[in-house]
Amino acid sequence: MGYRRRDTRPRLALWMLVALGDAILLLVSAGVSVLIALLGVAIVAGFGVAAWRLTRRGALAREDAVVPALSRRRA
Repeated sequence: MGYRRRDTRPRLALWMLVALGDAILLLVSAGVSVLIALLGVAIVAGFGVAAWRLTRRGALAREDAVVPALSRRRA
């Protein structure tokens, strides 16, 4: 029963390599145009997320933000 206590990381790494190989075979069989389309979608999505985060950061860090009344009070 000692075989159940082995580390599972090598098996996980092997299955990740199998999944990567399957993805590569799928892309090769689909063609280069599908690969370019997927890359374009990923780049556009990345730029969209980056732009959203930059605009959100600007909204959160404004200097004219409202300060609660309790924090202005002195002891």
